[in-house]
Amino acid sequence: MTDLNPADLWPPPPGARQTYPRRWVWAAMDPAERRSRMRELGAWVDWLRTAFELHNVITPCWYRHTAVVEHLTALYAGWLRTYAGETEPGRDLAEADWIHTLHAFTPHLKLPACATGTHQDPPPRAPRPAGADGDFAFHLFG
Repeated sequence: MTDLNPADLWPPPPGARQTYPRRWVWAAMDPAERRSRMRELGAWVDWLRTAFELHNVITPCWYRHTAVVEHLTALYAGWLRTYAGETEPGRDLAEADWIHTLHAFTPHLKLPACATGTHQDPPPRAPRPAGADGDFAFHLFG
């Protein structure tokens, strides 16, 4: 990734067009947007690892782990909203709240299998048991 000045990620001044989505849904993005947003997230994660000394928490292969990507996406979207200057009544400690949230998320960013610097693929998804769809439908509709 590249060196990043977090100020470069802030949205434009009030009145200018907003350049980031308010919500990120990876599955809803077309491939070009997904690549662009992943680059953006990657640059921010590099900054985050340095700024908060999370080198040993967020492994270099974080982007290969869907759950970690989702957690980092939520943190990034919240960081943008917090530091973009969105002011709501009662949000006087928004930055402190964001930092508290970061620390609460930290255990979910750890990948013990990859902590040695060698990527380990996540375990394969278990196949759905036979009849699971029918059981679910029965549960919903009785």
